[in-house]
Amino acid sequence: QVQLVESGGGLVQPGGSLTLSCKASGFRLDDYAIGWFRQAPGNEREGVSCIGISDTRAEYADSVKGRFTMSRDNSKNMVYLRMDSLKPEDTATYYCAAHFTCNYRRGTVYSTGYGTWGQGTQVTVSP
Repeated sequence: QVQLVESGGGLVQPGGSLTLSCKASGFRLDDYAIGWFRQAPGNEREGVSCIGISDTRAEYADSVKGRFTMSRDNSKNMVYLRMDSLKPEDTATYYCAAHFTCNYRRGTVYSTGYGTWGQGTQVTVSP
């Protein structure tokens, strides 16, 4: 069964940090580009970051650039999103997804084409 499972969400104070994990099963993560997306209630889904198939360098949305770091560990079939200097506006459900290409242009990660999605993990940034 092909699936992605996110974990690591939780409640954190503004300025704090969290690391999200995305584990793949049923396929090799290093055969795909992986994206992180988020969606807050009432808002559209927003691309956060992505990393290409053979890339070690990730791309980031302007809203998180300099604060979030995406990485992959192909030996564990996992992808991570380290989030630092968290703000209340980072509160959302975070999803990882797989595609054949990063689909990043000019500071935006587009969700078009991402075909396998996890169930999401909730991140809440609040005092």
